[in-house]
Amino acid sequence: MAAKRESTKTRVKDSSEKVKRKAPDAVTEPRALAHPVFAQPQPTADPTVFRVPHPSDDAAYKEIDKLNAEHKLFPLPFPPPRGGTEPQLSLLDVFGGNADAISRITAAGQLVFHALGDCGSTKGPTTQNEVADKLTADFTEADAAEIPQFALLLGDVVYSFGEGKYYYDQFYEPYRDYPAPILACAGNHDGMISPEAHATSLAAFLRNFCAATFVVTPEAGGLSRTAQIQPGVFFTFDAPFVRVLVIYSNTLEDPGVISDPRIGRSQLDYLDAALKRVKAEKFAGALLIADHHPPYCAGGHGSSTAMLAQIDEICEANGVWPHAFLSGHAHNYQRFTRTRGADGSQIPYLVCGNGGHGLIKLAAHGAPAIRAPQIVQAASANSDQVVLENYDDTNYGYLRIVATTSQLRIEYHSASDGLATKAPNDYVTVDLDGRKIVHFEAADLGQPAAAKQIRALLAR
Repeated sequence: MAAKRESTKTRVKDSSEKVKRKAPDAVTEPRALAHPVFAQPQPTADPTVFRVPHPSDDAAYKEIDKLNAEHKLFPLPFPPPRGGTEPQLSLLDVFGGNADAISRITAAGQLVFHALGDCGSTKGPTTQNEVADKLTADFTEADAAEIPQFALLLGDVVYSFGEGKYYYDQFYEPYRDYPAPILACAGNHDGMISPEAHATSLAAFLRNFCAATFVVTPEAGGLSRTAQIQPGVFFTFDAPFVRVLVIYSNTLEDPGVISDPRIGRSQLDYLDAALKRVKAEKFAGALLIADHHPPYCAGGHGSSTAMLAQIDEICEANGVWPHAFLSGHAHNYQRFTRTRGADGSQIPYLVCGNGGHGLIKLAAHGAPAIRAPQIVQAASANSDQVVLENYDDTNYGYLRIVATTSQLRIEYHSASDGLATKAPNDYVTVDLDGRKIVHFEAADLGQPAAAKQIRALLAR
């Protein structure tokens, strides 16, 4: 791993930073802290092996496949979040009340953050390290405004069944040098229960991402990062220039489910309340929806059309639509553009499920590669046009998202490009007011000034 500089944010040191890295079972009780802690105080070398070997889950999956064939698998209930109908969390909360950090973001005129899904690997740390190292390299910037302020994981943080004993190897260790908060959507593998185990759905996820206060959990195994303080598996996250509506698409392999008779309609009520607040407040920033199962998917997994229809119904009723939709689940990168027939507005739907777990090709084995762009849903009287714009099913990677007062830019970066590469492999920009895909208004990062100096020298 290349050496990484410290974050520009003030990192408060505590006694945990003096603790040597230990096996996950070396700490048995959560340790409460008065403040959040993110990266380790000093960068460390990438591990080459897991601390806890991960045996094959083939036997469990055979049982799951049998249950699925017999139509005996259903969405699982989950605890209600803290905070009522619309649970809310802010970046200020996540920063532990550091108002100065929020003021710096606001003054800079833009917010940058990361998003990626399907990060956990059962085969070893190599692929996760490749992505995590490149994520962390984004904190080395000439302009402080370009530095990411947090990461949002798009589900399937820990495979195969979200077990606590694998959190150290699949979450805490890979991101030990990432010097910012990490939030997460819960994925199907985070909430699934192995038929061979006596476990509670989401138990480890809730402990490590939905803690009531800043604590270091047993799963951290002696590392410094404190658990995240999300109010539950669905919530609204507010930050300068952006608002993210996080939802939980439950435990089925396919499709994603946010409401049915078994789990109730709490998430539909949440979305309705959240969109009503957007409208009442006349929120002018970028509005995103994030979950694990993608509404549109070109291969590897199916599209969650019924889930999307439920979301669309609430958006239509409130007259409020997201500027973009982020998902994981399919183990690759895909970008779609949905053009709404009602008003011509354009909504990017992005799948970023190549955060470290095994990659899956979009085309079936032996079939020709899929051509992009191409229409995957034609416009008609009762459906919008959807176009597959681009994809990557060969590399691991992540999203780098930039929100300003007027635009939302979503970049895709391949981890194989290396730590020194700052140019994206794919990107899309949405005008917040016009709700159309536009050209990005690039920042002046010093090159015009440098060119002016060169021309002055040449003129002598």
